[in-house]
Amino acid sequence: MIQFVANHDDLSTDKGFQFKFYCDKCRNGHMSRFQTNAMGMATSLLNAAGSLFGGMFHEAGNAAYQMQRAVGGKAHDEALEKAVLEGKQFFKQCNRCGHWVCPDVCWNHAAGLCEDCAPDEHEELAAQQALAAREQIYTKTREQDYVKELDFINRGTIIQCRSCQTKLAPDQKFCPSCGTPNATAQPREKFCTGCGTAMQPEQKFCAACGKQH
Repeated sequence: MIQFVANHDDLSTDKGFQFKFYCDKCRNGHMSRFQTNAMGMATSLLNAAGSLFGGMFHEAGNAAYQMQRAVGGKAHDEALEKAVLEGKQFFKQCNRCGHWVCPDVCWNHAAGLCEDCAPDEHEELAAQQALAAREQIYTKTREQDYVKELDFINRGTIIQCRSCQTKLAPDQKFCPSCGTPNATAQPREKFCTGCGTAMQPEQKFCAACGKQH
């Protein structure tokens, strides 16, 4: 049994063994030193020689590969064990929860525990203050009426040109982008320039003062 961090990446190849271990709290990591796999290197050299000399050593390379497969498990386990011993120097284990954490970010040195079990007082105070401020902003913004000036009853839908989808104002008779007529255009109110009386769009003379338009 290897007791160490809960998460790690196995970066090993046929050339050698390497592992990356992650802090159980913040996921900061430590990369172990590369350990050469002597059998894997020998296999690569034999395969390269086989390719260079037209397959002369193909059988030898294949035999070496099979040998490497046979002993790779033990070699891999030994490399992992060494990497764990190396990695433990860069982490601290909490005696309360058992987690392995990075000492720079996730360890409370005063309490001798990880910060999940014994949060830093100043960090926790700052975090709770920020949380309270966010909750208060949420509450305060919902106490304000931001739409009281909007006319929801008479507010029309967004009008778009049927040809080019340009946004149109209700009183625009033609699209300013492509000139297509706006079938939903609302006629503007018409007033007599002489007396100011309201007029119908089709009127040519003011009914109040007789002025021609």
